[in-house]
Amino acid sequence: MTAREQQGAPPDNGRHAASGDGSVRLDAPPRRERGTRVRRRRVRAAWLFLTPMLIVLAAVAGWPLMRTFWFSLTDASLSSLEGAQFIGLENYLVFDEGWYGIMADPLWWQSVWNTLYFALVSVSLEAVLGVIVALVLNAHFRGRTLVRAAMLIPWAIPTVVSAKIWAWMLNDQFGIINHLLMGLGLIAAPLSWTADASLSMWAVIMVDVWKATPFVALLVLAALQMLPGDCYEAAKVDGISPVKVFFRVTLPLITPALLVAVIFRALDALRVFDVIYVLTSNASSTMTMSIYARQQLVEFQDVGYGSAASTLLFMIIALVTVIYLYLGRRQLGGES
Repeated sequence: MTAREQQGAPPDNGRHAASGDGSVRLDAPPRRERGTRVRRRRVRAAWLFLTPMLIVLAAVAGWPLMRTFWFSLTDASLSSLEGAQFIGLENYLVFDEGWYGIMADPLWWQSVWNTLYFALVSVSLEAVLGVIVALVLNAHFRGRTLVRAAMLIPWAIPTVVSAKIWAWMLNDQFGIINHLLMGLGLIAAPLSWTADASLSMWAVIMVDVWKATPFVALLVLAALQMLPGDCYEAAKVDGISPVKVFFRVTLPLITPALLVAVIFRALDALRVFDVIYVLTSNASSTMTMSIYARQQLVEFQDVGYGSAASTLLFMIIALVTVIYLYLGRRQLGGES
């Protein structure tokens, strides 16, 4: 027992101190404890403000998602939703003298591959071209404001409208694309851009890149506008080449904005429907998971099977998003 305890004084835990008259006073709590309390109050306030939005989100998105998952476990059809019977995972995969279900359907796996291939190629091209366009628009030249406004036109046009415009431009008989290529001597005969299985995927990728690149460029341009100028002035004084400055200074600083643009575009590309359906309809060479689900739901009127496809689409998108966010945070954490 210490001398303080023998005298009946409270134990010294770092928050008590003796005053001049011998009495004991309570000091202010440590700074770390005060910071923890402030942080907890901020977290409670944040949840308080987020609660209405979460309730609306659960009503608008959560309930349809759960209902879709329930339908995927039934034999529901478009003509008899109320009489649906629970069949478990038979829509996904079942063995009955052979494997049946969506995961045993070669067309489903073809649509998964088409979707992932489309997303990877289109988003990669959009990221590279978006950075290039943003760098050009960030430079000072006459008419820059007009060029920036014109850049947004492809993004402003509705997707169905732009896809229909490109469908006419890529037409094998009347399209201007074949006319220009033949006029330049690059092709000897018209090409069936949207009907040929070897060209249709690249045709839809080209249209998607044309439309979505301005979105990536806009986000990257906003990041470029916020970069400090002293770094570039120091690099110019030291005689560092512009290419090295871009990879050592500019690219690391705009990486957070670029990651945001890529994740938004990846989500759009993984659930792409309109641009591909307008250009190539239900062609197996370009069929995506969304088009596959729509075919089962609408054309075949199999709500259970189509809901299973929609559920798998949601799970794949969620998995890709989580992996991408984890890798992005890890990269940013390593750079910091």
